[in-house]
Amino acid sequence: LKEENAILRSKINKLQIFSETQADKLRKLERTLKENKIKEEKEAQDLEAMVQHVEQNLQLMTKRAVKAEASATKLKQENALLQVQLNNYRTENEALRSGQLVSLATVKQNADLALQKLLAVLTTSRSSIKQLVSGAESLQLVADLLKSIDRISEAPEDGQ
Repeated sequence: LKEENAILRSKINKLQIFSETQADKLRKLERTLKENKIKEEKEAQDLEAMVQHVEQNLQLMTKRAVKAEASATKLKQENALLQVQLNNYRTENEALRSGQLVSLATVKQNADLALQKLLAVLTTSRSSIKQLVSGAESLQLVADLLKSIDRISEAPEDGQ
């Protein structure tokens, strides 16, 4: 009986040691589980914070993209308007250049016509000047004759 008791005590001791070992393993596993839960919760919080941060960044980028698209659309409209204005200015410039050529031709024709009239007036005035000079010379001759006659008529009066 003592021997059986000793065997049973030995078994009980072994079972207690095994139980304590199992209890230690269980405590370690519970501690590891608790640490893992805490770690997972922290990771979940970090992940949630990261997701929120990414969502905020996404919202900001979306706002920027919308602004950029609006700006690009506005710039495209301005560019199209400027292209139309440029084409209008080019057309107007070409019209003015062709108009200048027409105006230049008209001015040249007018200048040629004025030159012809001026030459005609010059020719007429030369003949008129020649006639005036000839008339002046004739008048001078008549004046000289009248003076001579006046001297002639004065001379006999002096002689009498």
